Amino acid sequence: MTILNILHYPDQRLRTKAVPVTDFGPELEQFGADLLETMYAAPGIGLAATQVDVHQRIIAVDVSENHDDPHVLVNPVLTLHGELQETEEGCLSVPGIYEPVRRAERITVAARTPAGDEISFEADGLLAVCIQHECDHLEGKLFVDYLSSLKRSRIRKKLQKQQKQRA
Repeated sequence: MTILNILHYPDQRLRTKAVPVTDFGPELEQFGADLLETMYAAPGIGLAATQVDVHQRIIAVDVSENHDDPHVLVNPVLTLHGELQETEEGCLSVPGIYEPVRRAERITVAARTPAGDEISFEADGLLAVCIQHECDHLEGKLFVDYLSSLKRSRIRKKLQKQQKQRA
């Protein structure tokens, strides 16, 4: 498996809208495995293809403590249910930043596996939040977009300062 390079905010490639996947099979299954491996190594609970500069509609999530409930969802379509709830979110593309975001408390997911099989399931709690967060990436949207422009500006400056210190 391969650990992929994760793009960091404010990289403009994170704003690219992903296109639907049309080719399923072994190559896509390998990419899904690489997404999961990269997500676990980061460490994180979700990763979208957009975050590794692949602009196709694929996400990987696993909110289990033991990394034993992975989901690789291709061309996911969400139906939102219930009230909006506020949950503190972070993002592998916005490292070290955590802010409250309001999302639907429950979702229904229709997607395909990397092999092309159709799947559908309901999710709530952290899994629902994580899937909504990753699907936003497929639209070129980041969780910081839910914040005020002042907060976004502060986050951008903080991350740029950290990048300069590492360089």
